[in-house]
This record gives sequence, structure tokens and C-alpha cells, in this order.
Amino acid sequence: MKIRPLGDRVVIKRVEAEETTKSGIVLAGAAKEKPQMAEVVAVGPGGIVEGKEVKMEVKAGDKVFFSKYAGNEVKVDGVEYIILKQDDILGVVEE
Repeated sequence: MKIRPLGDRVVIKRVEAEETTKSGIVLAGAAKEKPQMAEVVAVGPGGIVEGKEVKMEVKAGDKVFFSKYAGNEVKVDGVEYIILKQDDILGVVEE
């Protein structure tokens, strides 16, 4: 099953966080904070949203940072995704 976002929405999948700290301490599952970095899976068409023209600035495959409490979590075929508005994306990671 595929997710096709509408308007200025973006579908992202969290990038797995490291399980050890820089000093080598292994973190328990409950102690780990969910990462705020994700990979873009799908992008909506943009266009006119709430009377304003929205140009989509991210594309599938981009790695991005997003707001901590942004979007809605959904589970499709056992995989967790987040659907959020492009405005909730803080920046794109450029390598």
C-alpha cells in the first residue's frame, strides 16, 4: 500500500537513532528520545493551499529535520510514518 499526500503535506519515515552515547553508554529503550530526523517518502503536489500558492521544496529521498510535535503518526503495512505539512519541516540535510 502507498500513501499519496495531498496539498502541502509530506510523508516521512524516522531515521533510526543511535543506541549508544558518544561516551559508549548503551541506552535502554525507554531512555531513547525519538529522533527528529527523517527521510521523505512522498510529497504532495503543493499548489494553492488556504488561498496561498505553495511550492514544494522537498523531494522523496531528502533527509530532513522536523518539529518535535508535528504531524500525525500512521502505521501502514507495519511501518510507521508521519504525515505533516511542509511548514513543519525545519531544514534539509545536505551532504
